[in-house]
Amino acid sequence: MYKDRIEAGRLLAKKLESYSNTDAVIVAIPRGGVPLGYEISQLLQLPLEIVLSKKIGHPLHKEYAIGAVTLKSSILSDAAADISPLYIEEEIKHIRALLNRRYEDYYNHRKPLQLKGKILIVVDDGIATGSTMLSIINMLHDEKPDSIIVAIPVAPFDSIKKLKASPYVDEVICPLVPDYFRAVGQFYADFEQVDDLEVKELLNKSLNASA
Repeated sequence: MYKDRIEAGRLLAKKLESYSNTDAVIVAIPRGGVPLGYEISQLLQLPLEIVLSKKIGHPLHKEYAIGAVTLKSSILSDAAADISPLYIEEEIKHIRALLNRRYEDYYNHRKPLQLKGKILIVVDDGIATGSTMLSIINMLHDEKPDSIIVAIPVAPFDSIKKLKASPYVDEVICPLVPDYFRAVGQFYADFEQVDDLEVKELLNKSLNASA
């Protein structure tokens, strides 16, 4: 159990100390991954970047993910096999439009960091199915990084197994792999929702610290 995202970020930073002051970039997944990514970037003196993704919900149960979409790619789980291709196509268009608006809001005309040849440390506050993380990894691989490390505070065993099976993942760091996993939030005492304003504030603080 973690007190909050800040504590989880600090614990992950200890696990990642060997990357301090290297040619690495902390890539946080908004919104929940950004407070952790900020802590890690500050403690290890590494630049902070974000990568946007959103799950594709089942047409009858929107909270149940059948895949995930990034600005450049998408991935579907086995649960999407019986879903209408038209529904999936429309959802991908809708989600990508939303991500583009969020991208403009977060970046505010700032250019994304160059990721080619870098060690990418991808951070979130936890994962459930792993679909979102896998879609992000696939997209980041296209940027031709030197390596991709996934760092998360908590995840179920099956999802860790999926990540380790990806040919694009070089290392998975996850201190807590519980036997019983219902949701990421059950492993935090404080799991308040992170809003867009907090994401932008942390990104600006990170930029000012590195200026």
